[in-house]
Amino acid sequence: MKTVDNVRKIGIVGAGTMGSGIAQVAAQSGYEVILNDISDSFIQNGIAKIQKGLGKAVEKGKMTKEEMANIMSRIRGSVSLEDLANTDVIIEAILEDRAAKKQVFASLDSICKQDAILASNTSSIPITELASATKRPDKVVGMHFFNPAPVMKLVEVIRAVQTSDETKELVKALAVKMGKVPVEVNDFPGFCTNRILVPMINEAAYCLMEGVASAEAIDQVMKLGANHPMGPLELADLIGLDVCLNIMEVLYSEYGDPKYRPCPLLRRLVQAGRLGRKTGWGFHKYE
Repeated sequence: MKTVDNVRKIGIVGAGTMGSGIAQVAAQSGYEVILNDISDSFIQNGIAKIQKGLGKAVEKGKMTKEEMANIMSRIRGSVSLEDLANTDVIIEAILEDRAAKKQVFASLDSICKQDAILASNTSSIPITELASATKRPDKVVGMHFFNPAPVMKLVEVIRAVQTSDETKELVKALAVKMGKVPVEVNDFPGFCTNRILVPMINEAAYCLMEGVASAEAIDQVMKLGANHPMGPLELADLIGLDVCLNIMEVLYSEYGDPKYRPCPLLRRLVQAGRLGRKTGWGFHKYE
């Protein structure tokens, strides 16, 4: 039986904000990491983000330059899924597109060794659907990290209908070894956090669109009145407005409930390329 003690090498598919963050967490936890994406430029951008994050830790005296060098030495880039053939756990963190994710899972299923665990960092797509794209559905599971992955403690562990007890327990133990707190959540679209959080962001966007208050005021009332550390529109900018829109579209499609209808303003901002912090402008402007 495969246990967390057998895990030595972790593959990450997708070198964006979440993928690079998860790669950093895994490497800091002592694992050898292969960071995969479709182009070397994406990989280099991801590695640069990791170096920047670790560099800040060095500046603050939280780690030494030698420790940073050791962490970086455990990460290597790859543009071929074939390079993940000997990994023990693969965490998919590509764009929130079900067809693309299912294609990745089908490919990994044919490439990876039989006892490898295939996990997804999806924020809304049912894990049962992703598992159905493989011939090892019992070894498919949701492992939903939160942004920024090196800082946020929560990992939602989502069990598909087909996921085995062994797989679920292994990824929960892996999350603990990565310094995270795993919380088991059932396989519903949006899971738990985003089913609550993203509709709140969507409603804040409606408040802005309808002139209820300014973006600054909406964020301030939620910070001061609800004791949130960050306002909903600030949080949307951090997550990425495109990600928020994708999640709302999944919720609306899966549940068919009008309460999940994406705010037209959110959609327009995404169409305009105003995606939040990563583009320098979302609901707020950033230097």
